[in-house]
Amino acid sequence: MLVLPTSSLFPPCTPLPALLHLSPLSFPLSLSPAEPDWASLTLGVFVCQACSLLHRSIPHISRVKSVQDTWDASEVELMAAMGNNAAKAKYEQKVPAFYYRPTHTDCKLLREQWIRAKYERNEFEFIEKQEPYSAGYREGFLWKRGRDNGQFLSRKFILSEREGALKYFNKQDARDPKAVMKIETLNATFQPAKIGNPCGLQITYLKDNSTRNIFVYHSDAKEMVDWFNAIRAARFHYLQVAFPGASDEELVPKLTRNFMKEGFMEKTGPKHTEGFKKRWFTMDDRRLMYFKDPLDAYARGEVFIGSKENSYTVLAGLPASTQGYHWNHGITIVTPDRKFLFACETEAEQRDWIAAFQRVINRPMRPQEYAVEAHFKHKP
Repeated sequence: MLVLPTSSLFPPCTPLPALLHLSPLSFPLSLSPAEPDWASLTLGVFVCQACSLLHRSIPHISRVKSVQDTWDASEVELMAAMGNNAAKAKYEQKVPAFYYRPTHTDCKLLREQWIRAKYERNEFEFIEKQEPYSAGYREGFLWKRGRDNGQFLSRKFILSEREGALKYFNKQDARDPKAVMKIETLNATFQPAKIGNPCGLQITYLKDNSTRNIFVYHSDAKEMVDWFNAIRAARFHYLQVAFPGASDEELVPKLTRNFMKEGFMEKTGPKHTEGFKKRWFTMDDRRLMYFKDPLDAYARGEVFIGSKENSYTVLAGLPASTQGYHWNHGITIVTPDRKFLFACETEAEQRDWIAAFQRVINRPMRPQEYAVEAHFKHKP
């Protein structure tokens, strides 16, 4: 805990940095690696600038002030009485292992709801407040994008750990679900910009070993984050059974994942004689998928990216004989069976895609990934 001198030892109005140099500080509650330069006077914690903006959204709970401002002795003593370590012990004492802890790179929705869950709703002080995402069953309505017409319509969703699936129904009184998504292959990632809604969530799962996308949102931010963490809880409990000897630290990174990279590139066909076509690409671990539109339900195709030990490489540029491309920054992915040719609009995009491919290729393949590779090789 921060220990400061009593008010009799310093003037009543002093910039906070002049007072804080007397004692070492740590800032574990900040979402940013940058040194916090704001503080919540009511909560007694130091926060980064990005978090200070979110704290302003709950003024009835948190009143923020810059550390560069003039501070009264009573304000400094209040900060000394709490401090970030003590606040963490209080407000994060019962965070479930599966609950997603956002960082400064996550979307505003996740960061704001994390702050509200801690300080406004006190969810991690009272386990009963975690029931919406920890009960093993969740039912409700979400706005889902239609596969063919692109319209968002209200659909009933049911997540059941006992059944091992997330289901949705086209009609409220329907007995049979429109789709059944096994928890085993389920993933969820917030995509507010792509979906065009601050609460937009992309849910993916495997159907016949091909990726299927579902795009949903809810007008209530808490509701959407509760769905996200309910999916993570279901995945966590599934993995605990599937891998009984694994620790929480080993399982938590496998609950949900953000895509390694997304964006437009041009591609040509397997004969390299067809004209290049612009497609939306998504790099999801070792699966490189391409779509005609970013919000397509199904990929037009998928490419498995293996490891360098298995003769996968990525090269800048295209073979000299290549024709039909419009963008000049080429990429060639060499696999044991063929070469895949892509073109990027800018050199920066080319560098970013190559870096993403290289990270995957440099990582040795896990035993279960060989089965996925074999499936790709036997696709018609």
